[in-house]
Amino acid sequence: IILMKPMNLWLNLEKSLDSIKHPLMKYRFRKVAKIALVLIYLVIAAGAIVRMTGSGMGCPDWPKCFGYYIPPTDISELEFIQNHSYDKGMVVIKDDNLYVASKSFISGAQFNLDNWSEYTTHDYAIFNPIHTWVEYINRLIGALSGLPVIGMFLLSFFFWKDKKLITILSTLTLLGLGFQAWLGKTVVDSNLAPYKITLHMVMALVIVAMILCVIFKSKTSFKIQQYNSTFHKLLVLGIVLSLIQIILGTQVRQFVDENVKLFGDAKTFWLNQPDLTFYIHRSFSILVLIVNVLLLRTNYKKALNFNKINLVIVGIGIEIVTGIAMYYFNFPFSTQSIHLFIATVIIGIQYYIFLESSHFKKKIV
Repeated sequence: IILMKPMNLWLNLEKSLDSIKHPLMKYRFRKVAKIALVLIYLVIAAGAIVRMTGSGMGCPDWPKCFGYYIPPTDISELEFIQNHSYDKGMVVIKDDNLYVASKSFISGAQFNLDNWSEYTTHDYAIFNPIHTWVEYINRLIGALSGLPVIGMFLLSFFFWKDKKLITILSTLTLLGLGFQAWLGKTVVDSNLAPYKITLHMVMALVIVAMILCVIFKSKTSFKIQQYNSTFHKLLVLGIVLSLIQIILGTQVRQFVDENVKLFGDAKTFWLNQPDLTFYIHRSFSILVLIVNVLLLRTNYKKALNFNKINLVIVGIGIEIVTGIAMYYFNFPFSTQSIHLFIATVIIGIQYYIFLESSHFKKKIV
């Protein structure tokens, strides 16, 4: 009896701690998930800057950058040096080609091909320190974003008993981030193939959608909102239109990239004789605006309280302004990056409103 009393006390204390620990862990889960969302959007923003500056091939290999974990800052670091100690995997540029050290060795007076293997994945062998470090920082942010996603995955198991979907989505997010990293490698290996860039962007949006879903599903309280069938259907249409616009935008961006290669800094020629995709993308923006204005009108007329739609309208306004600036004022600084980034924010907000609307739809079924 004497021994059982402290044991019972311990069991009761353990149960009490568990009752405190689980809500605390769930609260921390939401904080970690929100951090993950912010960092994923930072990765998207960094990727937009990479595209704006033409730095996509700043690091021509993956996961290292010119064979280094911390990339070089001067071309001299990539030139062949006599009597120099080279580690396996280090890269030099010689005769406009990349060569990778096939083993660790000390170089002689001449460049000996027996010690090197030519990098044949692609033929891009240009070093630009600005492009290299822009791309490298983009990769660092991408790697950093993995930390809260891992944390989200681990904490999600506290939801397993009552909300298995959260654990499943957190697991898929972690796997999706790994797949996204691999896609990044294929983009570099293909020397920025357009369809791979598009796929890379779409996968980023899928990751954003999964994180938004776990953030919403882990909520414990909800503000009062009203489900409306017309609003819900218009919202689905709005999300589809936004996705199409983003995909069309990546194709227009590819057209601009090709003209940048041809005309350099002569911005007046960047949209010289645009193809049909550009005109579809520009005209499509009118349809996007109309659908979202209808959503705004329906929300206020029916008092639905989905007020995040206001942010969508503001975002579309920014998209229109930056689009006009790029076309009529020859791509003012940062307008390309802002245009792409805001598009991804808009579709993220639309999707979160969809989750809210779906939640209240279930309440009335």
